Amino acid sequence: MIGSMEAIHEKTHIGLVSLKVADFGRSLPFYTCNIGLKLLQQDGDTAVLGTTQRPLLELIQQPNATPPGGTTGLYHFALLVPNRLELSRTFKNLVETRTRFQGFSDHSVSEAIYLGDPDGNGIEIYRDRKRNEWPMVNGRLNMGTLPLDLDDLASELTPQNANWTGIHPGTVMGHIHLHVRDLDEAENFYVNILGFERIMRYGPSAGFVAAGGYHHHIGLNTWAGVGVSAPPPEMAGLRYYHILLPNQAALDAVAKRLDANKITYTNQPEELIVRDPSQNEIRLKLDAS
Repeated sequence: MIGSMEAIHEKTHIGLVSLKVADFGRSLPFYTCNIGLKLLQQDGDTAVLGTTQRPLLELIQQPNATPPGGTTGLYHFALLVPNRLELSRTFKNLVETRTRFQGFSDHSVSEAIYLGDPDGNGIEIYRDRKRNEWPMVNGRLNMGTLPLDLDDLASELTPQNANWTGIHPGTVMGHIHLHVRDLDEAENFYVNILGFERIMRYGPSAGFVAAGGYHHHIGLNTWAGVGVSAPPPEMAGLRYYHILLPNQAALDAVAKRLDANKITYTNQPEELIVRDPSQNEIRLKLDAS
């Protein structure tokens, strides 16, 4: 691939994620009460949620949308809270709101809680360990999947610090994990064209890429099946997600690589819109934060 040696800017990260949902009557209470996001704006069938510091999620209400599954698209989006205490507080609220969990993992670099929204869109809420604690093997980052010690997580809380008034304002969109039709094809696009670094493979069916030495900004997997198609318009799930770059030069460098590799994209002011080979829509934007 042309331009494969130029890395995407080290300060690149994931921004807002846009989802289709069937019913605001169940989705908005879930995201505000269970997850603790704030409703920042609502206009008809569009709602934007996040923290006082940034928007994180856009929901588009599409009545009678069918549950996601068996296609490319979202596996989960991942909300990164600032520290372990905030993860413990969030976990406590999820328990108290009787939220159904899908799993808990210690990934060596992070601790994570997994769940789904009312439409079946996957969610991870996690905290990172300090980078000097991340395990390295032969100079490469080595993420694992171990059980999360929930008792130890809960022990972070005391009567003095357990109060929870919503997800922490410093929460960001830490990463996104996607279903793709072919792992090698997807990695080639994200690494050799967009310029992310290949961090590691997880068995034969998942891979992780990142900017700036992070453990992963984008996860890729074929767990929905190899060769699966893009979702139909009536299905709930991912509409698009933002990749945020720090300046115009960094955005222009991505456009140059797309042009060099003859990748079709839409160039709008301060935004490039492109689809990966599995038809997941990406909007590359300047970081306004």
